[in-house]
Amino acid sequence: MILEKEKNWWKDAAVYQIYPKSFYDSNNDGFGDIEGIRQKLPYIKSLGVDVVWVCPFFKSPQADNGYDVADYFEIDPIFGGNMEDLRNLIDDTHKLGMKFVLDLVANHTSDEHEWFQKALAGDEKYMNYYYFRDPVNGKAPSNWASVFGGGAWEYVPHLDKYYLHIFHKKQPDLNWENKEVVDEVINIMKHWAEYGVDGFRLDAINYLYKEPDFPSVEPMPGSEFGFGTEHYANKPKVNEHFNRLNREVFGPYNMMTVAEVAYINGDQARRYCGLEKPEVDMLYLFELLNFDQDGYDKFAPLPFDVKAFKEAVFGWQEEMKYFGHLALFFSNHDQARSVSRFGNDSDEYRDLSAKMHGNAMYMLKGTPYIYQGEELGMTSLDYTDVNDFHDVEVPFMWQEKVVEGGESPEKWIHLFNTRSRDGGRSPMQWDSSENGGFSKVTPWQKTNGNYTKINVELQEKDEKSPLNFYRQLLKVRKTLKSVIYGTVTPFDNDSDATFCYSRDFEDEQVISINNFKDYDVQVKLPQGRFNVVLSNYGDVTEIEDTVTLRPYEGITAVKI
Repeated sequence: MILEKEKNWWKDAAVYQIYPKSFYDSNNDGFGDIEGIRQKLPYIKSLGVDVVWVCPFFKSPQADNGYDVADYFEIDPIFGGNMEDLRNLIDDTHKLGMKFVLDLVANHTSDEHEWFQKALAGDEKYMNYYYFRDPVNGKAPSNWASVFGGGAWEYVPHLDKYYLHIFHKKQPDLNWENKEVVDEVINIMKHWAEYGVDGFRLDAINYLYKEPDFPSVEPMPGSEFGFGTEHYANKPKVNEHFNRLNREVFGPYNMMTVAEVAYINGDQARRYCGLEKPEVDMLYLFELLNFDQDGYDKFAPLPFDVKAFKEAVFGWQEEMKYFGHLALFFSNHDQARSVSRFGNDSDEYRDLSAKMHGNAMYMLKGTPYIYQGEELGMTSLDYTDVNDFHDVEVPFMWQEKVVEGGESPEKWIHLFNTRSRDGGRSPMQWDSSENGGFSKVTPWQKTNGNYTKINVELQEKDEKSPLNFYRQLLKVRKTLKSVIYGTVTPFDNDSDATFCYSRDFEDEQVISINNFKDYDVQVKLPQGRFNVVLSNYGDVTEIEDTVTLRPYEGITAVKI
């Protein structure tokens, strides 16, 4: 029996994530834009997705590529700066039968936002919109570290006060304990809901409450700063804020909501999107992909371990088995490209690897989030100059590790190519023309050098391409009720090569079997014969008993 809660439209939907700055440049100024997205809507629709999520395009100084909002009601000039373009984009998205989800940044604003500018002018009302605090013994109020390097407090000499910024210093945190701030955010959300937006992706939304004494923490090795996440991530007060947003906006406007969250455990996750007191519809968990690094340090990579991957993914599937819903993703604008990070990006295995990743992740319980270029198997970068990078983290790390620390420049260029956020932000590769067809002028970020081998135009012509595999995958997924509603049961779980599970609902059983290695492995299947409905090699029709999976092979099959 399917509960009414289980029938929400987003349960069987698939989402396509767009990073607008890098998607398509319609006016040839080097930046992707709103009109560029609109022109590519037929392509997006052809993938079989139901929702278009667009990263921030609001007015911004672009210190963090749009996640530093200066005005929530204006489009930044680099994205067209034209409300008519946005109106056309949303209307055309709806005409094609898709939903439009807005990326909303509400934990912080830009320091160029009108509220913060008034705060800097000494207006006490607006100073209370943020966290301004007096020095303690002539220093910052605490030793909290910023996510992007350095300390999380910035001194303002003419006020003789510090303000808090968990992220970049140009991203001051909003004070959600001030009711006026919450009222302002609700008005922003209502404005866009009434404009026709169908949902929100809520950026860094689990940081809304900070313990008021801002206690110092144990410093990181070799640093005076330490991450104070235990004092601001997933605090119980956040649930109160979520409840109010749900009562006043999400529920009344029937919006799809996905919360980006980190530093979270199962109990906290279930409170956010449990069935009894719904706050948000689904969670976008960074914990899904943090298993291949030392803690939360992306520049301290660990060798890819299939067992660690299974522990993370299956662990969260179990945690959310009866409560809530997960966003399923293998890459995004904050992550390196998955085919390079978790697979094999050689010419021999890249396409197989990219297709297998889709088969492995997107038959799980949850909502698939396909990031632009993932459907092509776009890879990590090949830059050779530190100046080619734009990620706000890169200058901090380069200064600390290379300039001051004397570490190898080559080592850090390699880390930036394979682990920085720029890896997911290089221009979309549309064809083999200059700049990959993204723009006719030099793009804001350098195009990956392999665009002549990996692009939409080439893959449209190849029925065995990753692009056409993703189309088939999303089509097959919608036909299988067990993939939407069924339980997830791992098997062959002791293997350090395979990622296998069954999905079971009523009289239907579906299995997904995947080999993450470049050599053959054997898998013992559940009892019975299975009809293959999806295969990245494309030459298998039926399987039973024990199957030999070839390098990076992925198969989805239905029990006969």
